[in-house]
Amino acid sequence: MKSDKHEIHGIASMEAGWKALIKEQPLLIDHVHRLLQSFRCWTGRELIHPSGSKEDRAEALFQAPFVVLSHGIQEDPILNYGNQAALTLWEMTWTEFTNMPSRLTAEPVNRKDRARLLDQVKHQGYTDAYRGVRISRSGRKFLVEQATVWNIMDSNGQYAGQAATFDRWTIL
Repeated sequence: MKSDKHEIHGIASMEAGWKALIKEQPLLIDHVHRLLQSFRCWTGRELIHPSGSKEDRAEALFQAPFVVLSHGIQEDPILNYGNQAALTLWEMTWTEFTNMPSRLTAEPVNRKDRARLLDQVKHQGYTDAYRGVRISRSGRKFLVEQATVWNIMDSNGQYAGQAATFDRWTIL
């Protein structure tokens, strides 16, 4: 797969890719900050160690060994963040991932269950018990287990999307 400064995909280029990505999208640091704050607000836990600058925490989350992804509030929500673990698992570049409707992370047969879960989370704030099958760009299926899904709140406390994290998955 072709890779350049806009197309983050390989582990070897993770650090260089992150620096290029932040240069191109400086508001991404604020988005990650909202992800982290919202996670702590809903769960009472830290997703990553809370020390360091916002930039350091954003880079640490991007390079974390667990998956983190999020989508916005469009009618058909578009993914707006995926850390390196998510990009690798879904076999996508940053550009591919962040231009995809989040519903496409699941096969059509699993989308109703996914939609029910997201609606439930929207009303209760978060869940720690999500389990479901997802599909990568190449069609590889994987079972996600014990995922946490939470609402993202903006700086005014308004709903700004949803995020998920997990570190357990099984290739099917």
